[in-house]
Amino acid sequence: MSPETTQPSSASVAGDTPTYDAIVIGAGFGGLYALHHLRDEMGLSVRSFDGASDVGGTWWYNRYPGARVDAPSSPFYAYTFSQELVDEWEWPETQSTQADVLAYIEFVADRLDLRKDIQFDTFVTDARYDEATQHWTITSTDGELARARFLVCAIGALFVANKPDYPGIDDFAGAIHHTGRWPHEPVSFEGKRVGVIGTGSSGVQTIPEIAKTAEHVTVFQRTPQYALPARNRPLPKEDLEQYRRDWDELRTSMRKRGGWPFRIEKHDPTDHTAAERWERFEEMWDRGGMHLAINSFNGVYVNEDLNEEISEFVRTKIRSIVEDPDTADKLMPSYPFGTKRLILDNGYFEAYNRDNVTLVDLRDDPIESFTETGVRTAEGEHPIDILVLATGFDAVSGSMLRLNPKGRGGVPLADKWSERFDNNLGMTIAGYPNLFMIHGPGSPGVFFTMPLGAELQTKWIESCIRHLDDAGLGAMEATEEAEATWGEEINAIANRTLYPRANSWYMGANVPGKPRQFLGHLIGSQYFNRLTEVAEGGFDGFEFENRVS
Repeated sequence: MSPETTQPSSASVAGDTPTYDAIVIGAGFGGLYALHHLRDEMGLSVRSFDGASDVGGTWWYNRYPGARVDAPSSPFYAYTFSQELVDEWEWPETQSTQADVLAYIEFVADRLDLRKDIQFDTFVTDARYDEATQHWTITSTDGELARARFLVCAIGALFVANKPDYPGIDDFAGAIHHTGRWPHEPVSFEGKRVGVIGTGSSGVQTIPEIAKTAEHVTVFQRTPQYALPARNRPLPKEDLEQYRRDWDELRTSMRKRGGWPFRIEKHDPTDHTAAERWERFEEMWDRGGMHLAINSFNGVYVNEDLNEEISEFVRTKIRSIVEDPDTADKLMPSYPFGTKRLILDNGYFEAYNRDNVTLVDLRDDPIESFTETGVRTAEGEHPIDILVLATGFDAVSGSMLRLNPKGRGGVPLADKWSERFDNNLGMTIAGYPNLFMIHGPGSPGVFFTMPLGAELQTKWIESCIRHLDDAGLGAMEATEEAEATWGEEINAIANRTLYPRANSWYMGANVPGKPRQFLGHLIGSQYFNRLTEVAEGGFDGFEFENRVS
């Protein structure tokens, strides 16, 4: 089905500029739900824009070999608001592939008739707030303008590709592919020498797949990672049917338990001996997925001693899998377990037992430069034909800074966010009235089930719009005092944990020059309770303007 780009009949026109109640930027999980809810549940005129050629967001771009959901997956990494959608879609595996997730998103777009109000192949290059009219005006890559009272930025927490600037990388004559911008046509590795830089989630997923056909794979490791066995398997029909029957209960569980759908069985570590704790670790490892982190013992992310026990348990598992002791030593992570994004593994450590896979530890043997035919490190040159950059993203804040909206007085967001990503509730920004972020800095985002998180944030946006309309108001925005308080709260939660100990993209450490700031709210249930309290309490922390005529 080809994407539609016809202009919806509900738009009004101011001069030559179509005007809507709301503009949504992005057609991934968050943007599609915002379009559906604002249009179909609230009856607003809505226009969406996306630079891709169809729906999917991150899942439209991330097509690298081995790409899968790296969180509790089928059928929970999906929309929760509609029992019909739950009942109608068949998930084939417990850990969904990129192709299955994208097919699901396409199904939802068809089922809810969303494409008719989305303009594809259209990046928004500028967004400006007009204080006189209380409207946002956006400009797209084709020079078109559109206006709306409300601007909803669902532009992706993991979208702006992080491409390291190694000396001579532009001189490399072979193909270069970033996992976050993978070609849509097949990439053959047959008989090729492949270099992979990065061993985060996308690197861990793609390296075993590339190694199956490549002549040789050289992995350039920047940081050794903890990875947990996914234990992916076909999703039994009877399990899916049971999930459907229990959907309301499971949805409530996800809302209360930080996105986790099942009852948590965490034990108190002080009630067990070291040997008993190790047995529990083994049980969770065998169960697979995120159970070792989420469902083993209380205090994994705050108890330094417990965390080190789990860290050593995983290191022991790596040593037991990787046959070469020197390679295993290079793969030993040293940061606290779970303080970088946890990765679900489908044969990553086993890949190093292959004769055609070599590990280069960049901590001891750093990249000096690229040549036309390879990578030169301190200890020698590595010939490659294809370079894969599994180097992640300018996460969470990068998409908003790329959009760089101009608020009151024409102030660019890049100026306001030059030192800190100040906002209130992870969704609103002082000086940028009627602008809302989905999965922005300071929201749970990647620490929660993202489709459900987007649903709950959009419901809060609805409460804002209804509050304005019921009171005859035209605009609302966060106060700077509320932003400061919110920033302190986010930091206070993070600082009670071990997360700040790691140089992770959670802290902005993967992008040179990025402010060091924890980018997420770690307690999803508390966060969404706060949204409800703010709405029901009359929106403390916000300023309002009467509506202009």
